[in-house]
Amino acid sequence: METKTLEKQKTGMYENVMKQFNHAADVMGLDDNIRKILSATNNEIVVHFPVKLDNGKVEIFTGYRVQHNNALGPYKGGLRFHPTVDIDAARALAIWMTWKSALAGLPYGGGKGGIQIDPKNYSQSELERITRRFTYALGDNIGPDLDIPAPDVNTNAQIMAWISDTYVSTKSPANRQTNLHVVTGKPVGSGGLEGRDRATGFGVVATIKSWVKLNNIDLKGKTYIVQGFGNVGYWASHFMQKEGAKLIAVQDASGSIINSKGIDPDLLNEHCRQNKGAVAGFSQAGILNNADFFATECDIIIPAALGNQITVENAPSIKAQLIAEGANGPTTVEAEEILLEKGIKIIPDILCNSGGVIGSYYEWLQNKRSENWKIEDVLIMIEDKISAAFNKVLQSSEQFKTDWRISAYIVALQRIELTYIERGVFP
Repeated sequence: METKTLEKQKTGMYENVMKQFNHAADVMGLDDNIRKILSATNNEIVVHFPVKLDNGKVEIFTGYRVQHNNALGPYKGGLRFHPTVDIDAARALAIWMTWKSALAGLPYGGGKGGIQIDPKNYSQSELERITRRFTYALGDNIGPDLDIPAPDVNTNAQIMAWISDTYVSTKSPANRQTNLHVVTGKPVGSGGLEGRDRATGFGVVATIKSWVKLNNIDLKGKTYIVQGFGNVGYWASHFMQKEGAKLIAVQDASGSIINSKGIDPDLLNEHCRQNKGAVAGFSQAGILNNADFFATECDIIIPAALGNQITVENAPSIKAQLIAEGANGPTTVEAEEILLEKGIKIIPDILCNSGGVIGSYYEWLQNKRSENWKIEDVLIMIEDKISAAFNKVLQSSEQFKTDWRISAYIVALQRIELTYIERGVFP
C-alpha cells in the first residue's frame, strides 16, 4: 500500500491545484494580469547538504522550500519529511497555502517544503543533525517576517524547536527573542502555543459542525471513517468523539481496521504510540481490505493522510454524505466530479484543514507580543475564524452558483486580487 500511496501523491498534485485555480479564475473573471502572477511561484529553493550519520558515513540530502506568493504577508507553510517531497509537490502545497491563508483572512502568503527522506530510517540524533543542517542550508531564505515554516507530515514540535534554535544561533544573541517566531508549532516551553498540536484536527471538526448546523442535524450518533491517524487524524477523531460521533474505520500505511460498534480514538492513539505509529494490530477492531476502505458505509469521511487518495477508481463506491478534507489535495479533480454528481458535499482542504495555519498565526502573534495565551481561548479564536470563512464560502457559492471548493478559491482570490489592484505591480 505504501508504494501505491506514494505514486498517487506524486502524480497529478500540481496539475490538480492548477486546474482548480484556473476553474475558479474563469468563474469569477479574475484579472488576466493577476492570473499570470498567481500562476507562477516567486521563489523555488533546492538545497543539497551533507550530514554525518551515526555509523560515521556521510549522506547527501535534498531539501526544498517553495515560496509562492507574499502579496498579503510573509510566506507561511509546513515542512514535511517524506519520500514524496519534490519540487512539484512543494510547489502545489505552497500554492494551496496561499489560498488557505487568504481564505482565513490571515496576513500571510504561501510556502511549503521539506526533505525527501523516510524519517523511520534514521535515529533521533540523525534527524536532529539533518534538521539543523537543512535549516543552516536554507539560511536567510526563511525568517520571522519573511517565511515562517511549521510542522507537516512526519515533522513535529521537536523538529520545530531544532529549527528555531539553529536559526537564532546564527543571529546576534541580542536578537534571540525577536527571531523566536521564525517557526510555529514549537513546544510550549520554547515559545509554542497551547493547543497548536490539535489546531488542525480541531479545525476539521469545526467545519463539520458548521455543516451540521447548516443542515439542522446532530453529530451525535453519526458514523465516520478516517484515513491517516497522525496528528490531524487523531485530534479530529478526538473532537468528533466529544461531539458524540462514532469512529468505525481507520486506514494508514500499515493497513485498514474496522469496528461497526465504534473505535475509541484515544485507545487507538495509545496503540499507535506503542506500535511505531501504525494502526495495524489494534485488538479492538477487525481487519478491513484496503480497497474497501472508502466504500465503508458511513456518514462522514475524513481523509487526513496524503494527496490524491480519492480517485476515479474509488469515488463511485463512496456512500458518505460528507467528505471533510483534513489532508491537502486528497481528492482528484476527476473524482470530485463523480462525488458532486452523487450529491456528496465536500468541505475543501483550504477551508477544512485551515485550523493549523490559524493556530500558527496566533502563535506568531503571541511571540511577537511576548505573551502567553490559554488553550481555551486559542480554540475559541480558531473556531471563530473558521466559522467566518465557512460562511463566506457559502455566500460565494450562492453568488457564483458553484461548488464549495471553487467558492473557497474565489473568496481567497478576491482578497489577493484586491491587494494587487490597490497596490499596483512594481515598477
